Amino acid sequence: MDYLVSEGYPGAAEKFAQETNVPGPVDNESIRERVRVRNAIHGGRLDEAIELINDIDPEILDNNHLLHFHLLQLQLIEIIRTILTKPGSNPVATDFLPAIKFATEQLSPRAPTDPKYQQALERTMALMIFPPEKMTPEFKELLDEKLRQKVAVEVNRAILESRGERSEAKIRQLIKARAWAEHEARAAKVDLPAYVPLGLNAADEVGEGDGDAMVS
Repeated sequence: MDYLVSEGYPGAAEKFAQETNVPGPVDNESIRERVRVRNAIHGGRLDEAIELINDIDPEILDNNHLLHFHLLQLQLIEIIRTILTKPGSNPVATDFLPAIKFATEQLSPRAPTDPKYQQALERTMALMIFPPEKMTPEFKELLDEKLRQKVAVEVNRAILESRGERSEAKIRQLIKARAWAEHEARAAKVDLPAYVPLGLNAADEVGEGDGDAMVS
């Protein structure tokens, strides 16, 4: 139940409560708000997502500059993606004017505040230089739709924290504790099998990999 509520699955939480006879989530509407935000991000509709976040609590983005930058960076990526994937298109410089305008107005003013922002902006702008088939992995990962999932996870946690709710399900905490214990045991030269299954694949968890597609 804790996982379904914190990760934003109201329908599944209600069904689980009915079938197991445990108390259901108290505030389904707040869960659905987070679902709407998540769906907008997964669908590449960043304007809509930012508007929904501000409707929930405008201080979320006002107080979390890194998260706001991630959302704007992803919005720029989506603009570039639309240009690159337009059927039958072979983009020329003028096709990217909307992306350049957005970057100039929304991201460039933030770049001087942190060198990492500047580097992230430069990497994102480089997507306009190379055709997708000639991009190196570091640029291709910016266009990977897994990036939407990563940002959606960040946003979900920020919304929960703004409400004083648990920002991470207990099951995720248990997985991380389990992985940490195994790491410590191996460091102490405890005899363990080469692979000890976790039961859930923590390595596949969105946003927990080694990629550095966005500022951290």
